[in-house]
Parts: sequence; C-alpha cells; structure tokens
Amino acid sequence: MIYISKIVNNRPIEKRIEYPYNIPSIINLENIILNKEVTFITGENGTGKSTLIEAVAINAGFNPEGGSRNFNFKTQDSHSELFEDIQLIRTAYRNTDGFFLRAESFYNVATAIDEYFAQSFYGGSLHECSHGESFLALLHHRLRGNGLYIFDEPESALSIVSQLNMLVRIQQLVKTKSQFIIATHSPILMAYPGADIFEVAIDGIKLISYEETEQYRLNKYFMNNRQQVLFELGFNL
Repeated sequence: MIYISKIVNNRPIEKRIEYPYNIPSIINLENIILNKEVTFITGENGTGKSTLIEAVAINAGFNPEGGSRNFNFKTQDSHSELFEDIQLIRTAYRNTDGFFLRAESFYNVATAIDEYFAQSFYGGSLHECSHGESFLALLHHRLRGNGLYIFDEPESALSIVSQLNMLVRIQQLVKTKSQFIIATHSPILMAYPGADIFEVAIDGIKLISYEETEQYRLNKYFMNNRQQVLFELGFNL
C-alpha cells in the first residue's frame, strides 16, 4: 500500500541560497516519485539524506525526534527548516499506524515511552534492552501494519543478523498494507526485493539499481580485495 506518492520541494530555486536549501542534493531537488511500498534513500555522509528524511517525517505529522504521531515531547530543536517547503502528495488511502524511527535520537524516544506510554506495546522497557534489541522490539511489538513508517539509518544499532531480521519484518508489514521510506547506508537492507533506491549526491537525487549503489560496490570490492585495499590504506601486511 502506498500512502505518500510524491515528495515535492516547493521552494523556488532562486531562494535556495542558504542551509539547508543550498545542500547540493536539496538545491537540485524538485520531486521524488514513490512508486513502491519500500523506498530507500542513500548517499554519503553530509549529502542531505537525513535532512530530507527528517523533513518528510515532520510533514507526515511525526515528532522531529521520532515516535508516533501522538509523541509531542521535545528535548532539543535540531531539525532544519526544510520541512516548511517540503510537500507530501498523498494517495486516496489512509494509514492507521505510523512511526518515525530516528536512530540519532532514539534514546529520547525510549525515555518518553518509559515515562508517558504503555511499555507493553513495545515488549517492555526499551532501556532494559541493548540498543539493537530495542530497535527490534519496536519493529516486532509496536508496528502493527497498515502503517507509514519512516526510518533514518535504522541499521546503526543492528548486527548483520539483526538486519536480516529487520528485512523479514519489513516484508511482513508490507504484506499488511504498509509503506516504508528509509534512509540507510546498509547494503543488506537495500537488498529488499523490488524496492526503489534513490541516491543522494552533489548533483541531486536519482533512482539507481541496487548494484549501482556505492554501498554494494565498495563492500563487494573490499570483500574480494581485502588485502589490496588494506595495503593501499597504508597497512603493512
């Protein structure tokens, strides 16, 4: 199920002269078409993918620090003004569940859950789990399906096995009418079959294949040429 079909940058290009509008990826962004239930946004650090995913989440009604739409806590304003110019084009369908998982501020979300919300919906206190376990607890206990789920670098706390676990859980939720928009560096998550992958780069945002992603190419090259790469980096082998 697709709930958001397009992300549009409404700011006139002649006014994209200061941060965050002058980030190379944002200054050239006009729109992103979302045709798939799972969409990945990837790119090097500093290219603007987290800034974009944050603006999308705020426009979808989520707390800038993360959580569901009824989370209204605030610890520190760190989000950019980009959300003021981003427009989401919705389909005729309406989601009944939703969550913004922002790895950078998930500790704050876990604290808010312990203080204000029923821990039973999350499988218990998230602070009593490891960082990775708390992510998986959220995926398996809180996300119910028929949902819009926006994730920013969810792999940051997850082992390879846990990322595979996450892939399976995404598939389960897609089968129950859910849409995912995920900013990630993970070649494992981006391997989700049939997903669209948008690469954020200095010349804008473009749709690419899995094999074209830098994460796939560099991981494959390193695994196949480990000693050569380490030698080129200055290691004495």
